[in-house]
Amino acid sequence: MAGDSDLEKTESATPRRLEKAREEGQIVRSRELVSFALLSAGFYGVWGMAGSIGDHLGLMVRGAMMFNHATVFDTNRMLTGAAVAGREGLYALLPVLALTGLAALLSPLALGGWHVSPNVLQLKFERLDPIAGLGKIFSINGPIQLGMSLVKTIMVGIVGGVAIWNRHDQILALANQPLTQALANSAHLIAVCCGMTVAGMFVVAALDVPYQLWSYHKKLRMTKEEVKREHKENEGDPQLKGRIRAQQRAIARRRMMSKVPLADVVVTNPTHFAVALQYSDGEMRAPRVIAKGVNLVAARIRELAVENNVPLLEAPPLARALYHNVDLDREIPGALYGAVAEVLAWVYQLRRFKAEGGAVPMAPTEFDVPADLDKGPVSDDEASEEAADTLNDNAAPGASA
Repeated sequence: MAGDSDLEKTESATPRRLEKAREEGQIVRSRELVSFALLSAGFYGVWGMAGSIGDHLGLMVRGAMMFNHATVFDTNRMLTGAAVAGREGLYALLPVLALTGLAALLSPLALGGWHVSPNVLQLKFERLDPIAGLGKIFSINGPIQLGMSLVKTIMVGIVGGVAIWNRHDQILALANQPLTQALANSAHLIAVCCGMTVAGMFVVAALDVPYQLWSYHKKLRMTKEEVKREHKENEGDPQLKGRIRAQQRAIARRRMMSKVPLADVVVTNPTHFAVALQYSDGEMRAPRVIAKGVNLVAARIRELAVENNVPLLEAPPLARALYHNVDLDREIPGALYGAVAEVLAWVYQLRRFKAEGGAVPMAPTEFDVPADLDKGPVSDDEASEEAADTLNDNAAPGASA
């Protein structure tokens, strides 16, 4: 049962799935919305520009009806007259054509927006497969589209028929009216009937748009397994990401270990913590932590310090405070200036002793470390992470410091 539920397309499409469908040219479209936009633009364009259209059409008709016996057989005059008539007709319809063209360009923005997909333009011979075409015709989508077309035709027909039937007395009365009045009333009746038809198309579009949205998102639904697989592809395998992070930490640790020989002193716990400090008078505002670690990493820092003659100083509270409160390659906080100054003073005395001899300097044992900076032993999580990274470090090629 659980396996069957994973294979059912019950999940909404993910953003990646929607983007991929868009790249393939699958976007929401409503032909009824475009038809309504075109009819509305054409109707209101004619309605609003009736005066200008009438003037141009009047000039065209007068030019066509004029008869001049002297020039009736002149071919050049006939071509000129046809050109004038065509120009006036174009001037009459150009605003309406421009308005309908604008509606055709802007109406797609209401749903899927403008989109040109190279995949749609590619030549694919499977699109010419007649069997596949018949399958689309006789699929469930075919009867639905046929039903929508019938509903549209019936609804528009009913609206137009009702509009004409309610005004049949006015239509019959046109025969008894003077020509000028009859023409004006006819234009008014035609405009009203066309307006009612456009209103009917609005109802059809209002029904078609939600259906197209529902159909589009239903088609792109995904199974739970597909969602999991896509999430894994986008986010990456957690185990692989963990290994990558471990390798990154190992690389950073090897880089850190290479700085231990440059340290002035290594402060230890003595076994669980080790922090390497460096200070260059005139180049640094304060001593800086260049390496630190716990357990196995701390042991490796101490080994490198001994190999490179870097002094080791046991100062458990100071080592813990430095480890917990100072990031790598960062200067120590002001609260630890006094304690670290004692350590550096001992280091300078030790260097003088090695260079000039004399009495061996006594290592400091008391340090002024604020209690809130000494957070005690390392946590289990930190210890586990250090151990895992150390194992990865030892397993990686060239991991030796």
